[in-house]
Amino acid sequence: MPPPPTELPLILAGPLLRRVTATEFTLWWVASEALTVQLHLGSESCALAEVPLAPEALKSLPLGQKVFVHCLAVPLPTAFLDATWLEYDLLVQQSEQWISLFEMLPQLCYNGAKPRISLSINLSEIWHGSCRKPHHPSPDALVAADAEMAQRKATEADMPNLPNLLMLTGDQIYNDDLCGPMLLAIHQAIALLGLPNEVFPEGPVADSQALYQVPDSLYGRRAYLPQVLAENRFSRLFSPPGRPVFTSNYCDNHLISFAESFVLYLLCWSPLLWEHIHLPEAAELQLSADKHKLYTAEKVALDGFVSGLPQVQRLLAHLPTYMIFDDHDITDDWNLTAAWEEAAYGNAFSRRIIGNALMAYWICQGWGNDPKRFDPAFWQTVMAYCHSPGARQQDALIEDLLNFEHWHYSLPTFPKLLVLDTRTRRWHAEDHPQKPSGLMDWESLIELQQSLLHSDAVVLVSPAPIFGVKLIEIIQESLAMIGKALAVDAENWMAHSGAAKTLLSIFKHGNSPRKVVILSGDVHYSFVYDLVIRFRRNSPRIWQITASGLKNEFPAPVLKRLAALNRLLYHRNSPLNWFTTRKRMKIESRRVEGKRSWQLLNHSGLGVVRLNPAGEPWQISVLTGSGKTLNFEPDPDSPIGTLSAEAPQAPREKTPLRPGYSYKPHEPV
Repeated sequence: MPPPPTELPLILAGPLLRRVTATEFTLWWVASEALTVQLHLGSESCALAEVPLAPEALKSLPLGQKVFVHCLAVPLPTAFLDATWLEYDLLVQQSEQWISLFEMLPQLCYNGAKPRISLSINLSEIWHGSCRKPHHPSPDALVAADAEMAQRKATEADMPNLPNLLMLTGDQIYNDDLCGPMLLAIHQAIALLGLPNEVFPEGPVADSQALYQVPDSLYGRRAYLPQVLAENRFSRLFSPPGRPVFTSNYCDNHLISFAESFVLYLLCWSPLLWEHIHLPEAAELQLSADKHKLYTAEKVALDGFVSGLPQVQRLLAHLPTYMIFDDHDITDDWNLTAAWEEAAYGNAFSRRIIGNALMAYWICQGWGNDPKRFDPAFWQTVMAYCHSPGARQQDALIEDLLNFEHWHYSLPTFPKLLVLDTRTRRWHAEDHPQKPSGLMDWESLIELQQSLLHSDAVVLVSPAPIFGVKLIEIIQESLAMIGKALAVDAENWMAHSGAAKTLLSIFKHGNSPRKVVILSGDVHYSFVYDLVIRFRRNSPRIWQITASGLKNEFPAPVLKRLAALNRLLYHRNSPLNWFTTRKRMKIESRRVEGKRSWQLLNHSGLGVVRLNPAGEPWQISVLTGSGKTLNFEPDPDSPIGTLSAEAPQAPREKTPLRPGYSYKPHEPV
């Protein structure tokens, strides 16, 4: 096969429509050169026209010779205050001419039309999902989402019934779990883009160029990942090299450099770079028989993933998309225990690896969630690195990102949408550092409570389910008690008593929202719970809605057995329920329509939640990767029951507290 062309296209990834509200508009893209642009906006009352851009509206990060990341964030002009929808176009200056991005890339249009976005502050439909692993053999649900979007836009000429937003709830990339062909593609792309060499002050190799060229880099990264010595001399007798910092079972191709983590995003969101990449067949590589077979299977799965990227790129240009990290965006078991944090951040090389992934996350995900979060001092550090990407400048930027405490964010909608950071502000088990940390510490939970007070309805985004499958949580807790938390990813809200009790007390507070929709991912299967508080009049109504993964699934035989055993041990009348942390919650599982026992849905898919004007989820479903819609139907004994699509928004009534009861949050222990 002839080598791919080296002349790169102008646009490498995007545009991705990011934060769009009634008062702000954000667009993110990556180009092979720094661009001068015009933004044109229109609505039902304003024709498409240029919007004046302030000097600080467009920021461009020069990351390499042929890679520039752009983010355009502008306040909406007052002319759009009463608009119900927004149309946009981006014009790029080329040879003294202005060219529409959608004329340059007509494949980004549905039926030849420029994107139209709803500006309604009332959320009526949310799409959500997590866990998109490129080499998993399941179909990509974002491709199915694009087909659904195309169908809706084709059936209604004016403003079709479109979702308000896409919420990606974690593991948008798998920084720690890469297939062999993807690692080779990343290294080709780094060379094409001219990304700078990275020096590793305390690494096993001198710099990133040396790392890319080591003979056993493919499927051999485990040997280059950092290790720490065992805690005492006796343990060192049995593990002389020490124990690995990174605990993933699939880290043979774990990414290390910033360039690798950044390029992975481009290869997961856009087909344009793939046109310049040639992946060899297994026979062209020096691989063992086992690795030959593995590489061949991974390449088949990856080829299928790449074939769907034109649809994914189109979808992300038309639908406002919000994101939050989970562990695989950085590394498996990220901040799982206090002991893990001490080992990972106490080692200079592992700290750099984590920081590199966090840099890539900020550039490609965190930045667009809420661009106003980042102050001028932070931008000075960013630009210092971009203009002189040395070790000192890189460490300074990593330090700022590791200390940043505002990865969480909210949207001014009804219901209010709150996205939680469950990774970087954890409640450590100080007396037992090997035990799982709480997913949020006491201070951040109290901040959450203040955000919730006096709201009638809220959509809460927690990457890990707040209310998970009881049997699986019990298994995780049992293994964590004997020091095996890392082996079973014991990351659930109930694993840390302080965090669990504080969170549950927030739900019980008389001024907390009466309707709480929780969107989660992480677990690689989908389920829905209806919840109320036992023995409480006017209890808040809570829906735990989990959709996972977009391109991932749980091992089917294992999940089938766990689901059956969970139904047996923790049915609604089981006395075992009273021995769980959430014993005061009445929980009913929903079943997939037409199925007797499908409480846990094991298909790659995208969650679809339709809300009525009161902020209640009247329809909850999963759009599978194969394009089929499966609804979750409430149980006849559900404490909430069937809801109407037209339920009016009722005024909030303050719930009186029980006589003699005063609220006090659970204090940290």
